Amino acid sequence: MATETAAFADPSIHDLSLIIPIFTMSKIEKAEVENLTKAVENGVGLAGHHGGMSDAFREATDYQFMVGGQWVAHPGNVIDYTVDIVKPDDPIVAGLKPSFPYTSEQYYMHVDPSNEVLATTTFSGEHAPWVEGVVMPVVWKRHHGKGRVFHSTLGHSVKEFDIPEMATILRRGMNWAAREEG
Repeated sequence: MATETAAFADPSIHDLSLIIPIFTMSKIEKAEVENLTKAVENGVGLAGHHGGMSDAFREATDYQFMVGGQWVAHPGNVIDYTVDIVKPDDPIVAGLKPSFPYTSEQYYMHVDPSNEVLATTTFSGEHAPWVEGVVMPVVWKRHHGKGRVFHSTLGHSVKEFDIPEMATILRRGMNWAAREEG
């Protein structure tokens, strides 16, 4: 485990199976993001959750392109909302309830239309009337070169990891993203 972005510049990350970034609102140097994206393009998996992945490195568009999205806002801060599974046959969400209640920051994202969306949420408009009815991706997966990328916007607080659906989605998503042995 590394606690600063300099680890992303280390050539040895190309030998990893999975990278899980946890860097909310940080900065990343050009050489670091170039090495990280090249590692993923060559097959290293990238997986993460909430702002630790999708609200990191706001100035690094190459990073955002790889992740498939960037956090924009969470109207109302921590609120009650619903998560809807939209690809129930995908192994990451298979067997979960079609919808489940959730209490957290409901992320409004800028997202890549090429993401394979597995779960969504719909904004009520209570905290930002202009987004009423907007259906927003909550969980997605994608490929970036040979690498697999998984992201879930769920997981603002530690107690959320006790929610079985969230914990299952995150565990399965990370396993999916990890480089296959071979």
